[in-house]
Amino acid sequence: MSTTIQQHATQDAAGSIPFIDAMSDTEGAKAARDLFEQAYGEAPEGVWAAPGRVNLIGEHTDYNAGLCLPIALPHRTFIALKPREDTKVRVVSDVAPDKVAEADLDGLKARGVDGWSAYPTGVAWALRQAGFDKVKGFDAAFTSCVPLGSGLSSSAAMTCSTALALDDVYGLGYGDSDAGRVTLINAAIKSENEMAGASTGGLDQNASMRCTEGHALLLDCRPELTPLENVSQQEFDLDKYNLELLVVDTQAPHQLNDGQYAQRRATCEEAAKILGVANLRVTADGISKADDQFQALKETLDALPDETMKKRVRHVVTEIERVRSFVRAFAQGDIKAAGRLFNASHDSLAADYEVTVPELDIAVDVARKNGAYGARMTGGGFGGSIIALVDKGRSREVAQKIADAFAVHGFHQPRALAAVASSSAHRVD
Repeated sequence: MSTTIQQHATQDAAGSIPFIDAMSDTEGAKAARDLFEQAYGEAPEGVWAAPGRVNLIGEHTDYNAGLCLPIALPHRTFIALKPREDTKVRVVSDVAPDKVAEADLDGLKARGVDGWSAYPTGVAWALRQAGFDKVKGFDAAFTSCVPLGSGLSSSAAMTCSTALALDDVYGLGYGDSDAGRVTLINAAIKSENEMAGASTGGLDQNASMRCTEGHALLLDCRPELTPLENVSQQEFDLDKYNLELLVVDTQAPHQLNDGQYAQRRATCEEAAKILGVANLRVTADGISKADDQFQALKETLDALPDETMKKRVRHVVTEIERVRSFVRAFAQGDIKAAGRLFNASHDSLAADYEVTVPELDIAVDVARKNGAYGARMTGGGFGGSIIALVDKGRSREVAQKIADAFAVHGFHQPRALAAVASSSAHRVD
């Protein structure tokens, strides 16, 4: 656990679930600057921050050209950075403040950096690969209140904050517009996929770089869309409906680079080939327009060769439709319907996509039994966090019920935070 996270977790009494507080920009900038000066003996050029994210609904749809609905968290990763004249990269994190990792961009190839430093180093490498030769080395220090391994995209917070910082100090000019940020998003994605070896479809990076305060980002991942066409801001005002969005980090191990994620992605791509479509979004759209959607889905699944592939496709197709339905339900103030869609999403992820673990399922079940309108896992799965839509003032009560259930099952103590739709990556100092 990051030292910053430890400092910003509040716990009311012995045995109560800790809540992770977000750092303010002032707090984060000071912590990052102090770490930078401690590590390198000089001041950074500036400090930038990028948020983690919670995906409200639309899981494992991004790499199938589908729809997702993330919000940016108030919890963010802060990077203090100074450019170098050479191609050397030095990075340090508050997780291990006395250990500076080093790499050299000159001659660097994919997977050429080991450990966590592959993420920020890979961003500079990706920008250079994209033709931005003016990008050279840098010294950086990271501090974060995004809980690590929680499924809240601490990795995208790191790569996106790095991309924005490098864009700024090297004068690339892409960070000042929504469309321009897509170039930086692509570098962040390339870093995660090719340097760090972590599969990602782009949801996390788009959320970190393009979300706006008070809104969810409806992200349409069809490749033919331009950056100006593929997002729309959807109002997500919890106060309007007297609600809270509780996030509970189960602290179950969260790993996406062990082959499970890539395996499901490959299955979906193979299914699209069998169905004769470019991606499963085409299939989903065709089914949604059919007069008899149930029959159209049945015919689609009947065309696939094995039960596992049928289940994976069923999840993707129905999940894309659930995103559309959730947007409508929340906009109309139909919170019960929105909650049912949360529940249906989790049940599909458990039964058809098979990416949940006992901690996720129990946390969801306890939240539902204790008054949540709906609850679901969020993120890639295999660990990580759940979200629950609850009445205002009930987050701590529901979170504590989950912690009590975890104690009975012998699980690690979970931790929680309050999710509010927040702003995207920006310079803070």
